[in-house]
Amino acid sequence: MTWSIIARDDSTGQIGIAVATRFFAVGARVPHIAAGIGGIATQALVNPYYGIDGVKLLREGREPRDIIETLIAADSGHESRQLHIMDASGRVAAFTGRDCVDWCGHIEGKGFSIAGNMLAGARVLDDTGKTYIAGEKLPFARRLIAAMRAGEAAGGDKRGKQSAALLIYGEEEWSDLNLRVDDHTDPLSELERLEAVSRERWVHFRKYLPTRKNPAGVTDRATIDAGVEAGIAAQK
Repeated sequence: MTWSIIARDDSTGQIGIAVATRFFAVGARVPHIAAGIGGIATQALVNPYYGIDGVKLLREGREPRDIIETLIAADSGHESRQLHIMDASGRVAAFTGRDCVDWCGHIEGKGFSIAGNMLAGARVLDDTGKTYIAGEKLPFARRLIAAMRAGEAAGGDKRGKQSAALLIYGEEEWSDLNLRVDDHTDPLSELERLEAVSRERWVHFRKYLPTRKNPAGVTDRATIDAGVEAGIAAQK
């Protein structure tokens, strides 16, 4: 009932997941990212612990294929599940249980992994991947959304639309961007709108927040305001 893309941006090192479905609040359960380490999308008859436990295994340095084998071995319902994993070095693994609803499957390319089930057809993933590849000059968030829009144009979830999400992590353990459209008639369009709103102030403000290297961040409001305004002016 879902398709998703996991990718790593070569220019920034960010790891991102975009996802869409005809189901409520997909962003609450599907995407999981360990900053600087990798990402997991757990879908179909979703098992949230694939994401929770899978991230722990990624942090332990386990390879994606080993993580999948570990997760499904502990779950007697795994034939109704789908998940895919990509680590920061680009290694990918995926699993689609035999009881997942057609069309279902997985593709991968350099720096990305795409998986889906209950789709209109294989073209949904193919067009998502082709558009992601073609969008290499786009900023990462917009590249991921554009790829998902292409998959939707190819038929997307065969039942229709309801929710979408975009999750991106950089170096820090808090997200660079975490956007959710939980219930909407055109969720990817709304996700695109929210991403544009994030560029009005948030993407310029976030660099002043505390980091592991600078635990206090920047607290001088004049410095923050000037930096935000300069960032806004630079993107016009």
